[in-house]
Amino acid sequence: MTDEPIALSPIALSPITETDLPQLDALVAGPEQLAPFQWFGWRDPGRFRRLWAENGLFSDEQSALAVRAGGEFAGFVSWRRVNAGPNTYYWNIGIQLRAELCGRGIGTEAQRQLARYLFAHTTVMRLEADTEVTNHAEQRALEKAGFTREGVRRGATFRDGEWRDGVVYSLLRTDPKP
Repeated sequence: MTDEPIALSPIALSPITETDLPQLDALVAGPEQLAPFQWFGWRDPGRFRRLWAENGLFSDEQSALAVRAGGEFAGFVSWRRVNAGPNTYYWNIGIQLRAELCGRGIGTEAQRQLARYLFAHTTVMRLEADTEVTNHAEQRALEKAGFTREGVRRGATFRDGEWRDGVVYSLLRTDPKP
């Protein structure tokens, strides 16, 4: 990584490579690297490297892709399977960007690209995303990416010593594209 500012375009998603792993680990290493809504306490520092060695961070249950801005590692998007019924599932998506890159439109475009990718390469009807009610920037990013606000889940997330309400968003395969 260089000290030069990252160009905002082009924004691209790609598989996480072995050379991305140190940046990925650093991204989640502590609260100073994360945006305010992403720090949930210390976690297993070797989890990404183990999952990458096992399956390249791709599985039927949970996967991740690197977000690149101007060719540089900017963070990652992920999706996990949520079973909605005995023969139905949808993807819950998430994003984690380097804190200094938040608020530049990178997250909106990355989530838009992830939605296109998942609808093109999986059979799900529904994508879902959630964020805290006070994370207005992520709510705007999801809405710009085409997601619809569905409602509030009370007491859904425990972070920084308190339970917080979350906002649920969805994007259906049949929704108009933004």
